[in-house]
Amino acid sequence: MPSERTEVQVRPGIEADLDALTAIYNHYVRETAITFDTAIFTPEERRPWLLCHPEDGPHRLMVATDAESQEILGYATSSPYRPKPAYATSVETSVYVSPLAGRRGIGTLLYGALFDALAGEDVHRAYAGIAQPNEASTRLHERFGFAYVGTYREVGRKFGRYWDVAWYEKPL
Repeated sequence: MPSERTEVQVRPGIEADLDALTAIYNHYVRETAITFDTAIFTPEERRPWLLCHPEDGPHRLMVATDAESQEILGYATSSPYRPKPAYATSVETSVYVSPLAGRRGIGTLLYGALFDALAGEDVHRAYAGIAQPNEASTRLHERFGFAYVGTYREVGRKFGRYWDVAWYEKPL
């Protein structure tokens, strides 16, 4: 595990990151209700997701790495909110941090870089769905100016129970 003092760099995600990004995501699939995916992915199955996040445009993938080892510590994305054309200026954002890199401010660095990258894009609103309870994610989103807009009650079933999702929005 990297030292607490290690410098962290944030950059756009690239295809060479796919294995590490898949491993981070699969941790959340297996261990948490943070994502409602229920089966782990192979890197090849995740490739279309990665390719939908180019280095420019409204749908971005930002990756945090340990500056020395280049180990991937987490990632943030802005993805299409819904597939219909009128939603094109809205994005859904998310952050996933390696379980070995939590509580180091990596989510904050990633969101800062993501929103800086989106500043010049034709994006009007960002939305985030947070499976409940998740105090850390709620604090992160509120720190970035997201406001609570409502909760979908028992909208997802995972691990034999139903989960609520609180929705937040941020003007861009």
